[in-house]
Amino acid sequence: MTYHPVVSHIRHLLDSHHMWYEYFEHEPVRTSEEAASVRPEYTLNQGAKALILRLTSKQMEKSYVMLVFPADKKFHNKKVKKLLQTASLTFASEEEVLSLTEGIELGGVPPFGNLFHVPVIADPSLFNNTRIIFNAGDRRVSIAMNTSDYKILVNPTIVPLI
Repeated sequence: MTYHPVVSHIRHLLDSHHMWYEYFEHEPVRTSEEAASVRPEYTLNQGAKALILRLTSKQMEKSYVMLVFPADKKFHNKKVKKLLQTASLTFASEEEVLSLTEGIELGGVPPFGNLFHVPVIADPSLFNNTRIIFNAGDRRVSIAMNTSDYKILVNPTIVPLI
């Protein structure tokens, strides 16, 4: 099967740093709950939910940020607005996500915003798990990896989001 090139890019990144990971191919999934159902070895809490948000303010043009947190949680809108010092916080549209990620569909976006020049902010609770799992650039591919390695590769800003 042919997958988005970012799938291979993430695997190469992990291999080149000699980091442990598990690679899974499965039926296409879009939501965290659907993904958890095809990954029985992992809990929903171990899923790393990656959301791209659009920020707009009077002082600047629109910009984007990726929030990453356990898939069984929801981010706290007011807390994130205050953190990012923005009045307007919305989900990036499907077209914006496709453009930013060079064609990755919603539900397939990996928590590697740095690959797309999008700042990454992660909730500290994500690192309560030894391992995380996520769709890796395609709705049909998941990768599990150590959270300590994720922190090294992505270097997210870590602040409470939930």
